[in-house]
Amino acid sequence: MSNARSCDVIILGAGAAGLMAAKTAGARGRRVVVLEVANKPGKKILMSGGGRCNFTNLEVLPSHFICRNPHFVKSALKQYTNWDFIGMVAEHGIAYHEKEAGQLFCDKSSKQILAMLLQECELPNIDIFLETATSKIESNVAGGFNVTTETGVFECQSLVIATGGLSIPTLGGATGLGYDLAREFGIEVYPLSASLVPFTLSGVWKELSASLAGVSLTVDVQTPSNSFYGDMLFTHRGLSGPAILQSSNYWELGQPIIIDLIPNISLEKELLTLKQKGIKKSPLQVIAEQTARSVADKMIDYWWPQEGKKSVLELSNKTIEQIHNTFHQWSLTPSGTEGYRTAEVTKAGVSVDEISSQTMEHKHVKNLFFVGEVLDVTGHLGGFNFQWAWSSGYVAGKNA
Repeated sequence: MSNARSCDVIILGAGAAGLMAAKTAGARGRRVVVLEVANKPGKKILMSGGGRCNFTNLEVLPSHFICRNPHFVKSALKQYTNWDFIGMVAEHGIAYHEKEAGQLFCDKSSKQILAMLLQECELPNIDIFLETATSKIESNVAGGFNVTTETGVFECQSLVIATGGLSIPTLGGATGLGYDLAREFGIEVYPLSASLVPFTLSGVWKELSASLAGVSLTVDVQTPSNSFYGDMLFTHRGLSGPAILQSSNYWELGQPIIIDLIPNISLEKELLTLKQKGIKKSPLQVIAEQTARSVADKMIDYWWPQEGKKSVLELSNKTIEQIHNTFHQWSLTPSGTEGYRTAEVTKAGVSVDEISSQTMEHKHVKNLFFVGEVLDVTGHLGGFNFQWAWSSGYVAGKNA
């Protein structure tokens, strides 16, 4: 097209994966144009990790990712590792710390990670256009693509789809464009759902949770297929916290979850020991020593308002066993989740069956690449989704 602005690579999306792809392709001398619909780049980077950006993890394994092809992530994670990104962070003098379970956060601010990426993109052959919505994409006779925006038409050889998912739409970039484009090119898109997201409750459990809103405790949460140990937070609408968010990756609507409220002891063993020693202590007292007193009070009042406050010397072994089961196996079925409004990621997405794990290029549509959250790859909580953005963006940038 004679009036089209020409470049080598167009990247749709100036998020984590898009900026990594841009800086990598630009470093190869490719002329790169990044088109971002939002008014600022990297908004999700800025708000992540409570404003400190959990940018990767000390241990990154394929098992930390959910994908219908569990082998798909291996090549990208090997080509660009967590240590490669940590090295770049160190080169830019960004101080960081390990919070827990290998999770790495900036000491100061997530703004440092975004500034680092933008600085890496400060090359004369990289242009980033903000508030630029894409309205149409067509293949051209040269084997590349024409991308129509409200400000004009861009022509490129390679197109990288780094549009992210549907999570946190208030940031302005969750348009679903990448999924629509995939479908237009005949690529399967698996049903999407909000993930790494709080659960909502209804009825008596919602009332109980609301009465404990703001209280956090260490639990073990079981879904039908997985178990996660960590902190849980009661909210006005249900349950949140790391253990709950992790569990949401493996939960389907209608499925029950089982929560061990005191995972670090055997309540039955503790109570029977007290009974054998003739110590006049109640289940409430023992439970309150292991978790938040407010949780112990509320749960005892709901489940065992009389027996829970009696001395163990007054309780039968059968009752002790039942109290044990109640607190170690709290079974409930969430009514749903908070949805994309608060979800950290979008689960599922573009099928990887037709995407090369070596290059991120579509196997049948030449010069078309998909990276980051738009793909059917969902990481665990703990920096893994950012690492997937870095790794997949790098690989596409090396090949686009």
